[in-house]
Order: sequence, then C-alpha cells, then structure tokens
Amino acid sequence: MPLKTIPPLSRRLLLRALGAGAALGGLAGCGVPAAYVRPGDRAAPDLSATDRRLTWANWPLYIDTDDEDAARRPTLDAFERRTGIAVDYVEEINDNDEFFGKISPSLMNRQPTGRDLIVVSDWMCARFVRLGWVQEMDRARQPNVAAHLDMQLRSPSFDPGRMCSVPWQSGITGIAYNRRRTGREIRRVADLWAKDLKGRVTLLSGLDEAFALLMQGNGVDITRWTADDFHRVCDQVEEQVRRGQIRRFTGNDYIKDLSSGDVLACQAYSGDVIQLQADDPDIEFVVPEEGAELWAESLMIPDLARHKANAERLVDHYYDPEVAAELAAWVTYVCPVPAARDVLASASDEETAALAEHPLIFPDARMRSRLAIARDITSGERVEFARRWNAIAGL
Repeated sequence: MPLKTIPPLSRRLLLRALGAGAALGGLAGCGVPAAYVRPGDRAAPDLSATDRRLTWANWPLYIDTDDEDAARRPTLDAFERRTGIAVDYVEEINDNDEFFGKISPSLMNRQPTGRDLIVVSDWMCARFVRLGWVQEMDRARQPNVAAHLDMQLRSPSFDPGRMCSVPWQSGITGIAYNRRRTGREIRRVADLWAKDLKGRVTLLSGLDEAFALLMQGNGVDITRWTADDFHRVCDQVEEQVRRGQIRRFTGNDYIKDLSSGDVLACQAYSGDVIQLQADDPDIEFVVPEEGAELWAESLMIPDLARHKANAERLVDHYYDPEVAAELAAWVTYVCPVPAARDVLASASDEETAALAEHPLIFPDARMRSRLAIARDITSGERVEFARRWNAIAGL
C-alpha cells in the first residue's frame, strides 16, 4: 500500500454566489412545503436482494487506484468480488452546490435520483438532512461502522448519532506556511496579520470553509457560535482586506500560490498539505493554538434509492480496518477509522508503516484536543451570512 503522489484536488470547493441550487436549499430549508419530504415518503421498494448492483457518486481522485491500471480500484474491486454486487462508480461531484442543483429537482419532486450512494461535505449533508432528502441507514447491516467510526465524528449537530450520514474521509482546516521563507513559526490565527506577511496571505473564499477557523482565532467555541461571532470575523477580515494584508481569496488554488512562494501563509486543508510536503518539506501545516476545524465528507443514501441494502453493505466495507488502511494510504486525509492505524503500523513497507504515525492522518490526543466540529449554518442564517461574506471575498 505505497503512498501515492497525486495531484491535489479540492473536495470542499467554495460556496459561490447564491445560485439556483443554493437558493433552493435556503428557501426549502425555511419550510417550503413542496421541498421537505416526510420520513414515511423517503423509501422505495429495495431491489437489493435480486438486483446485485448499486450506483455511487463521488469526487474525482478520491479512492485508491492501481499503479498500473488507473481504471482498477483495489478496495472497490475487492467488495465486488466478495459480495457479487456490481458498483457503478461515477466521479461526477466537482462542487457541492453544483451537485445539489443537479439532483435537487428529483428529490424535491419525490423522484429517484438514479444514485444509491453519494458523498458531499458535511455542511451540505446538513442541508439534505434538514430537507428530509436522505434515508436512515440500518446499523444492523453495518457492524464495522458501529464498532470503528471515530468517536469525534460520531454525532454532529445536524445528524445526531450519524444515522443518515457516515464519514467517507475527514480533514482539518488549519494554516499552511513555508517555514524557510517566513523564517519563523506560525502558531496562531493572529500570526496571519503580521506586518511581514502583508500581501502574502490567502484565505479560503467559501463561507463554509473559511469562517470556523477565523472564529477559533477569536477564542470562539465553534460548536455553538453566534451571529455576533460571525459578524466580528467579517469586520476583522474587511479590515485586513483594506490594509492589503490578504493577497486574495482562493479555492484550492492556494496550493499553487504556496508552492510558488507568492504566498507565505494561508488557510489550508490537511490532506492537500501532505501532498505538498512530498515536493517541498519546508511547507508546514499547523493546528493553531486556539484550535482548528475538523470536518468530514460523508456517504449518504438519497431518498427512493433502489439498492439501499447494497449501499449499506458498501459503506460498512470501508469501515473494515484493513480496507480503511488501504484507502488511507492512498488518499492521505484524516482516516475516520482509527483502528486502521494498527494495520498500517504492521505493514512490511517502511513508507506505508510510517503513515501510522502521521498526525494529519491519525491525529494524536494532543492535536484532537484542539479540534472541533463547527455547528452548521442554518437555513435562516445562510442568505444573510452568504451575502456579507461573498461581498468581502469578491464572489
């Protein structure tokens, strides 16, 4: 299970201006009767017992592939051989809002989406859960999930007990910087505003991606932040824009800026930085002293999926520690299956075994004590907050 060097790709792309999909989500979340689906109307007759297949929508480059044949996906191929269930794996998700807009007409009108399993960021999962557009999973079919799901990810505010969502991969939003070029350590969010970094700092442009870490810099408990906390952050960022401290707001293109030296410090995702460090060991990732945001992108079964039991079995397959370890060695995000660490540690390949000690794949207790999952932005807050943030970020 060698570590792959793959081109970093955004898996938490920005919330751009309120487009049709985002507007629908906000409006429907406020209680438009036509959008919300009651629990009794979410299931369809399950064909899993006789129709041994399922369709899974995921992001590009978000699963292990074979070194010699990129069309082969070893962990997924193993599931198909073991169960006899054929998986139509579709890499069609490039942006949360874009995908929401793609499947929301079907869900809103009580029609099947043609997908049995999807992967979206947890802030988007919250929207699906509020709308009643996903089904609860049957944990009786998921003993690995019940036994091995990371305790810190088990009960987000939008889905207590994780009955409607199961993390695919997790990650940390923190700060990346080039220690050789800065000539010093960066330890706090406030360090981004140092005079010697003027014009060499970037922030993430997406509202959902950016706000939590900035609040943590103010000492806010992001599990229960308030509107006042949000507007205080906006005031601060507006001031830094006025001062010329912030070079620009980015999606995952911060990777290019940091690698080239145009930017010295930036908001960043842990999984991307692991990839960058393979080419430049001077790039550091820091969980600030005040804390950082722990997030996940999660698997969900949409309403009226026709192969629900098959999808539940596939989710559970990836919570087998052996399978999770193989995936973690390739994807290099925070593994949501802590038991996979022992599997990697016992690997005969030294490079693979070393991944068991990587704090951005398996955070230690000290790092975990500074990680928190932000409460999601409610439908009632989203329009106002997005309007203000997007004006600052130039979206």
